[in-house]
Amino acid sequence: MIEILTRLREMGSTVAIDDFGTGYSSLSYLERLPADRLKIDRSFVQSLERDDHGSRIARTIIALGRELGLTIVAEGVENETVGRLVTALGCAEAQGYYYGRPMSEEQFLEWLQVHQKGIA
Repeated sequence: MIEILTRLREMGSTVAIDDFGTGYSSLSYLERLPADRLKIDRSFVQSLERDDHGSRIARTIIALGRELGLTIVAEGVENETVGRLVTALGCAEAQGYYYGRPMSEEQFLEWLQVHQKGIA
């Protein structure tokens, strides 16, 4: 798998470790996998708004990813407050319903025409 991911990166693709902090994600993956992005699981991102124990994990994952030179992606940003929090903590990218709901290709192209002015 590492060889395949390395070849994909050489071809210009980027590799993200998804849902970091849950399931089978491991610190050893960060050392072995040729990754570009670290996606923080939504459960930790949403805990930032509540400032509970999960928020410490989110802040730690962000700091770890930045230390390793990875782009940090916050999953599950559902409102402006969380969007501001993840930006302030150093997340370069975010995804979630706050930014847009799932949509068809046609809907996306229409959305892009309306919002493209603010992108760039």
